Amino acid sequence: MFRRPILFCASLVLVSGIAGAAWWRSAPQPKWEDTSADLPIPPFPPRIAEGSTYETCLDTLASDPTGAVALAATWQADGGGDGAVHCHGLALIASGQPASGAEVLEQLARQSSAPAMARASVLSQATQARMMVAQADKAVEDATQALSLSPDDTELFIMRATAEGVLGRFQDAVDDVSQALRQDAQRPDALVLRAMMRRKLNQLDLAQADVSRALTLDPDDPDALLERGILRQRLGDPAGARADWERARGVDPNSTTADLAQQDLSLLEAGPTAQ
Repeated sequence: MFRRPILFCASLVLVSGIAGAAWWRSAPQPKWEDTSADLPIPPFPPRIAEGSTYETCLDTLASDPTGAVALAATWQADGGGDGAVHCHGLALIASGQPASGAEVLEQLARQSSAPAMARASVLSQATQARMMVAQADKAVEDATQALSLSPDDTELFIMRATAEGVLGRFQDAVDDVSQALRQDAQRPDALVLRAMMRRKLNQLDLAQADVSRALTLDPDDPDALLERGILRQRLGDPAGARADWERARGVDPNSTTADLAQQDLSLLEAGPTAQ
């Protein structure tokens, strides 16, 4: 369904080393600080509904989320069915009301007679919305319900693992990411996420193995470089940590990962008394 991981901004707390990682088009790289750039639209397939009004409403989400709320509400009042409810939930999220939007999506998934895969997709969007407002417990619930409908969905395992990590349930997160990797071993993002969780469990050797494998798959993955720097710093290799963080910062200088790498570099330069 999706491709890149869902290191929700809540999980950035898990990523940072010394200091501590289009939500509808192709999903998971949501950033809390810029949700307008990453809105979740339904994948192809499955769709919860079809039709020109549904497409128009979805197309309005990014350009005019308030207008999409009004359009969906009117359409709902006219008997628009699942499509109207779905667009309404997404429009609420796009207009800055993720919790309200998640509630709409959760109710839709419970009440809809659409195929299981389509309802799982709706719940995955609700999961992302819950994470946008730091409701990781509800995100876990949504992802768990979605997995009951789509038990082989790699992305859902990664979503739930991310939320579990925010809750401090690191072993549960490792278990879920491991399941995702059994289904798709060529996922640097999942390997980095598992490395972060293993670091939190102080399983540094296993974390190193994961991040090394991630960098074998993608030598320029900035999240993997950031994480390896964290591990190197933990293991007493500040020069190696510095090299990784400088490289992570250089891959995409305007990214959140680059900001985290810079924070870690600044703390490294300041010395132990600043940490």
